[in-house]
Amino acid sequence: MHAKGSFFRRLLPALLLLLALPEAVQAQFTFTTNNGTITITKYTGPGGDVTIPDTINGLPVTSLGDRAFISCATLTNVTIPDSVTSIGSHSFRSCTSLVSVTIGTNVVSIGDSAFFGCAALKTVTLPDGVTTIGPIAFGACASFTNVIIPKSVTSIGLGPFLYCTSLTTITVDPLNPFYSSLDGVLFNRDRTTLIAYPPGKGTSYAIPASVINIGRSAFYDCTSLTGVSFPHTVTNIEVTAFSGCCSLTNMTLPSSLNTIGAAAFSYCSSLTGIVIPAGVTSIGDGAFACCTSLMAITADANNSSYACVDGVLFNHSGTMLLQFPAGKAGSYAIPAGVTSIGAAAFASCYNLTGVTIPNGVTRIPDWAFDSCDSLTGVVIPDTVTSIGYMAFLYCRNMTNVTVGNNVTDIADLAFQGCYLLTGVYFTGNAPTLGWAFDEVSSATIYYLPGTSGWGPTFGGRPTALWMLPNPLILTAAPSFGVHTNGFGFIISWATNIPVVVEACTSLANSAWSPVATNTLTDGTSYFSDPQWTNYPARLYRLRSP
Repeated sequence: MHAKGSFFRRLLPALLLLLALPEAVQAQFTFTTNNGTITITKYTGPGGDVTIPDTINGLPVTSLGDRAFISCATLTNVTIPDSVTSIGSHSFRSCTSLVSVTIGTNVVSIGDSAFFGCAALKTVTLPDGVTTIGPIAFGACASFTNVIIPKSVTSIGLGPFLYCTSLTTITVDPLNPFYSSLDGVLFNRDRTTLIAYPPGKGTSYAIPASVINIGRSAFYDCTSLTGVSFPHTVTNIEVTAFSGCCSLTNMTLPSSLNTIGAAAFSYCSSLTGIVIPAGVTSIGDGAFACCTSLMAITADANNSSYACVDGVLFNHSGTMLLQFPAGKAGSYAIPAGVTSIGAAAFASCYNLTGVTIPNGVTRIPDWAFDSCDSLTGVVIPDTVTSIGYMAFLYCRNMTNVTVGNNVTDIADLAFQGCYLLTGVYFTGNAPTLGWAFDEVSSATIYYLPGTSGWGPTFGGRPTALWMLPNPLILTAAPSFGVHTNGFGFIISWATNIPVVVEACTSLANSAWSPVATNTLTDGTSYFSDPQWTNYPARLYRLRSP
């Protein structure tokens, strides 16, 4: 009895430990209960090999919530039970040590970026039953070499394998009614749309003759791709289709092409030239942005939608500048007829030393001059009313900006990273401002006497009066124009000395006569001409006596 009792005393702690294991494992998870099922919302355990329980408190675990395991750097292997039907967005994002995943047979959906950044993950077997793979679901899984899409999948989100630099083969089950594969490349079922080219595949590729559409981000960041040949069936290249293909040099667009999407060839830094075929009727913003070796864009002479002048891409009428080749150097005067500039039109033009923006342009768009490192100054004309998001982002050597008097809105980060910017000169009233001057520590904001909306700081930067060399008529001020007592305007000049207003009736036969002498108080004075209706025309100028 004594020996037997001793044996049971030794065995009892082990039995208690075994009985306690499920409770200890369950304690590593936080969860919610909904209609008798469990959703795991967060893992709090030590990592390593983890088997997710199929029940907690007697209820089935049916889903892994959004961000449940996010950034668990110690997680190496995970087994998902058959009870789970959905893996939430970002569930295993940035689990950088995760080597293997066993997915239960009843998982139906894999959410957005579910395994994004799992750099050590080499392969995942998707069970036959998965219907949905979310956008960028396995993005940046740099060790991924191949993937098999089961016949059950009905929906694949945008860029499921972006940045999978070792991925060479995507295989689709032949019985899948929605998708197919050929030579390791993902297509829709009838292979009219090319959906995804594996980033680790070979350096050159001939697109099959069945393809009509190159899908969105289909070749995104395929950095090893040096050449691609198009069949004369392709009519559409979607948004960001070849963006980031930095080794791509050999490319002739097909005569069948109609549409080039926004940023379709952006950051193709080895492209030196491109010819727009005659049939192209639509080119999206920044289609060739940040192609830093691109010296010229040429449009076919028979193209009725686009034209190129000195290698710069315009719409056919010449009123819109769409793309300036980022490889061109020196200064550039935008032609006088241009009234609009495309988004990212001058982005990453590292060697652009100066730009003249003509009167008539109404907006500086988003990313317009992003990373124009050699641009030292810019004058924004009075016709411009807004400056877009990141318009001058990281123009690192820009020292001064003059802002026209009709600008009413400046978007966030418009001048972020303009480290050498010392003066921003406003000729009109204070505009509505986002966080425009982030990472700008030495700039002073200058404004004219007589303009409104200014305080001791603007956008986090100190303000000061702008000392003009000559008197100026403020055409943007509310008091400019016809009022009850005549035609009037504010005269601005920070030197506080008398200013003579002169008038004439015709510039062709000008005989200027003094109308009034105004003494400026605090740099401004208001002039009004009650006699202006006595003349067929009335022109004004200023001079200092």
